[in-house]
Amino acid sequence: MLKPLGDRVILDQPEEEETTVGGIVLASNAQEKPSTANVVAVSDGRVLDNGDKVAPTVKVGDKVLFDKYAGTEVKYDGKTYLVLHEKDLVAIID
Repeated sequence: MLKPLGDRVILDQPEEEETTVGGIVLASNAQEKPSTANVVAVSDGRVLDNGDKVAPTVKVGDKVLFDKYAGTEVKYDGKTYLVLHEKDLVAIID
């Protein structure tokens, strides 16, 4: 499994098939990307200038809301993940 560095987290976005009211399935490039995902890996935290380490706020298994255009898509072991900085997370969904 991937292990993020610094203040990064790795997210798994569920693939959603979107259908219009008329029953037409939209192509993936026509769909708006969801801005929610599940946290699958978390770094040890970021290191401040004075050497102190700040623990991450999220943990593996959390469902989060993130900025629309944040992160980098990475393919690993046949699956696509989103890697982004913790600051790009907006909220934890309960």
